[in-house]
Amino acid sequence: MFDALAQGFATGSLWPHIGATLAEAVSGYALGCGLAIVFGALLAESRTFERFCYPVFLGLQAMPKVALGPIILVWFGFGMASKVVLVALVCFFPLFVNTVNGVKRTDPELLDACRAFCASRRYLLLRVKLPAAAGDIFSGLQIGVSLALIGAVVGEFLSAQRGLGYLIASASVSMSLATMFAGVALLAAIGLTGSLLMRRLHRRVVFWEGAARGEQS
Repeated sequence: MFDALAQGFATGSLWPHIGATLAEAVSGYALGCGLAIVFGALLAESRTFERFCYPVFLGLQAMPKVALGPIILVWFGFGMASKVVLVALVCFFPLFVNTVNGVKRTDPELLDACRAFCASRRYLLLRVKLPAAAGDIFSGLQIGVSLALIGAVVGEFLSAQRGLGYLIASASVSMSLATMFAGVALLAAIGLTGSLLMRRLHRRVVFWEGAARGEQS
C-alpha cells in the first residue's frame, strides 16, 4: 500500500483521482447541506409547508440512494453532475432532520421575550432560532462529511473515468490489492481531515457551547 501511495504521488497519477473525488464531494456537500438548512428552517417555521412537504421528504429518505444511482445517471448523464446530485441527496437528510429538530427546540421563553419587544418573524428565525439550532446543524454537517465521500465513491463505482472510487474499482479488476488499499487509505485520510476541520469550525462558531460546559464543570 505504501509503495503504491509513494509511486502514485511521485508520478502524479493519484492527483487527478483525488481532485475529482474532492470536487464531487465538496460540490454535492455544499449543495445538499445548503438545501437542507433552507428547507429544514422553512418546514420548522410553516405548518402548511410541513403538512404537505414532510411526507415527500420522508419518502425520499426511505429510498435507498444506491438504488437511485442508475436513475440519477440517466437523468444527469455520466459526468460530474450525476455524482454531485447523488452526494447532495446523501448529505441532505441528516442535516435536514437536525435543522428541523434544532429550530423547534428553541427556548420558548426566549422567543416570548423577543416577541415582547415586537421582534419580527424573520428576526426570530435568523437571529434567535438558527443560532439556537447551530449545535444541531453542525452535528449534521459533521455527519455529512463522511456521507459526502460515500456518495461520491458510489457514483464513481457506477460510472466514472477518474476518482478514488474509479481507482478502487479498476484495481479490483486487476486484483491489485496495494492500489485498492491505497485508495481506501486516501479516502480515510480525506474523511478524517474533513471531520476534524468541521469539528474545529463547530467549536469556533458555536463557542457558547464550550463556555456552557466549562461553567457546568
